[in-house]
Amino acid sequence: MPKKLEYDFAGWVTKNDIRCADGVTIKHDAFKDNHGKNVPLVWNHNYSEPTNVLGFVTLENKDLGVYGYGHFNDSIEAQNTKELIRHGDISSMSIGARKIKRSGTDVVHGVIYEVSLVLSGANPGAMIETVVNHSAEGDNESGIIYTGTLIHSADDIPKDAVEPEPKPEPKPEP
Repeated sequence: MPKKLEYDFAGWVTKNDIRCADGVTIKHDAFKDNHGKNVPLVWNHNYSEPTNVLGFVTLENKDLGVYGYGHFNDSIEAQNTKELIRHGDISSMSIGARKIKRSGTDVVHGVIYEVSLVLSGANPGAMIETVVNHSAEGDNESGIIYTGTLIHSADDIPKDAVEPEPKPEPKPEP
């Protein structure tokens, strides 16, 4: 996966076990074969024109779904979109997939061929979490808080969202 801050934004391109707007549910490891792959980053699933290709996304299969690290190209469209993300105007992602295998309404296998930035995605958990601001002073990481996941109890908090408690430092002996 990309080293820290070698990307422009990061977040969930799809999350497992959440019913999508189209009625399907992505199951654990459905897209595990995409782990480590780069796929085009597109605006709103429209790849009919080269200007809609904004860069690429590196995919990482995790327990909660597929995480993506987005890299913008230098086109005017990509730089405008980068600013919209930095400002928080766009925070949703969506995937284009083929070779889909289903068990009822569950997607159990598929191949992601593109990730799109969208105003509202089908999978409510597919959200940008981190935006990296590259500047002369160095790279700064910031987070986007979103309400895509309902949290009713401590059991609902995603495992990778919980930071481990710091261990107390040993006290020096007198």
